[in-house]
Amino acid sequence: MADLDEHDDFPELDAALVERLGSLDDAEAAQRANALRAGLEEYDLDEEDLDLLDAAGEDVDAITYLPALPVLAIVGRPNVGKSALVNRILGRREAVVEDTPGVTRDRVNYKAEWNTRKFTLVDTGGWEPDAKGINASVAAQAEVAIDLADAVLFVVDATVGATSTDEHVVRMLRQTKKPVILVANKVDDAYQEPEAAALWSLGLGEPWAVSALHGRGVADLLDKVLTVLPEVSAVAKEEVGGPRRVAILGRPNVGKSSLLNKTAGEERVVVNEMAGTTRDPVDEQIELGGKFWRFIDTAGIRRRVNLTQGADFYATLRTSAALERAEVAVVVIDVTAPISIQDLKIIDLVLESGRALVLAYNKWDLLDDERRIYLEREIEQDLSHVDWAPRVNISAKTGRHLEKLVPALELALESWDTRIPTGKFNALLAELTAEHPHPVRGGKQPRILFGTQASSRPPTFVLFTTGFLDPQYRRFITRRLREIFGFEGSPINVNMRVRERRKR
Repeated sequence: MADLDEHDDFPELDAALVERLGSLDDAEAAQRANALRAGLEEYDLDEEDLDLLDAAGEDVDAITYLPALPVLAIVGRPNVGKSALVNRILGRREAVVEDTPGVTRDRVNYKAEWNTRKFTLVDTGGWEPDAKGINASVAAQAEVAIDLADAVLFVVDATVGATSTDEHVVRMLRQTKKPVILVANKVDDAYQEPEAAALWSLGLGEPWAVSALHGRGVADLLDKVLTVLPEVSAVAKEEVGGPRRVAILGRPNVGKSSLLNKTAGEERVVVNEMAGTTRDPVDEQIELGGKFWRFIDTAGIRRRVNLTQGADFYATLRTSAALERAEVAVVVIDVTAPISIQDLKIIDLVLESGRALVLAYNKWDLLDDERRIYLEREIEQDLSHVDWAPRVNISAKTGRHLEKLVPALELALESWDTRIPTGKFNALLAELTAEHPHPVRGGKQPRILFGTQASSRPPTFVLFTTGFLDPQYRRFITRRLREIFGFEGSPINVNMRVRERRKR
């Protein structure tokens, strides 16, 4: 019998082992596992152990079709308090808010509810006429949001009054024929009510005086909103419940937003060569490869959170929140630049969250032969710990090889969902410990009494043992699990519960 030494020099997989496991009858494997499970009665087990051993079954996301929720767009010039109003309606700090104009750049969708009525709330960047550069892209997103809305909240700063820009927006809104509610924001008390009344001059009817910051008047405004919103949207796509959720991660300016736009088939997110354009996570339901997906484009993660300030700091926190909402992360890496510490930290963030992982090497069309040699060396040295993650070489800008993204996502999610029968898992453990027993430590040799898969998403295995298993031995078990059962694209957790024999 071969022992494992102190190093991670794992023995090669024995083909005979794979054949034996493959030919093992399921009923026989289950019978053996039940015998091992019965043997645990001699050991001290707590209630949590018993719950774990009794747990069975698996939740599966079913895709269901729901009516399209009505869409309410919030528009206005920069810094009138649109995102603050979004947060007030949602009842939580979701949209990035800062005193600096122009913090919101994309149109960002949120699910909102008022008096049991659900609707989609769309926050937009500030609209400016004759905008140049990135501001022109922001204005274009606001115009698209109006086209794709059932009703519009037009927000004006009551303390400033109607400006020429506001009048431009009014002319644009009149052409759309959509219901428009005029919101006079920053009316913090009754003394400022006359400032709101002055906005009758815009010709959009009664101005609704509110204070997004303090919540004053927002409830009355929402009651009014429900009178103009239809029950079912006339413009939104049919809602699909349960599509797989994909977070697009990467350091700033690697092409995350370009990837989302290309997969969506429209200019969904502001794309600009200036790094850090995206600040709010942007959700988009996309049909790709004959399936529905919910893509979450996130703000790029900068070097150190504690060095970022203001909007960028909150954007980094929202990126982490987006990862929590996702099931699989696509980490976008710019192949024209060396793999950086930032790239590695983002991958570590995914591993810590337990999400499935796909690596997308972007700008592949710009790669020359010399850089390709260095890149392969960097991947071998720096990314060996995630060599199990599916890899796709793409060009988000041109759409090259984007069709390879769907099989990679499906493979990673299938692995993330995988459950190994308890009988098969214990048969594997018996084979491994017979051929490669754990090294003796301090005169004792830890034994594995029983193993079970506690959960999937990610696959998490629990080993009941008589002593602590060395980290390299657990890595050995993890490697064998990958070699025999796949698990491509999914992290695997192997945990221990050291239990002593019950005293007679």
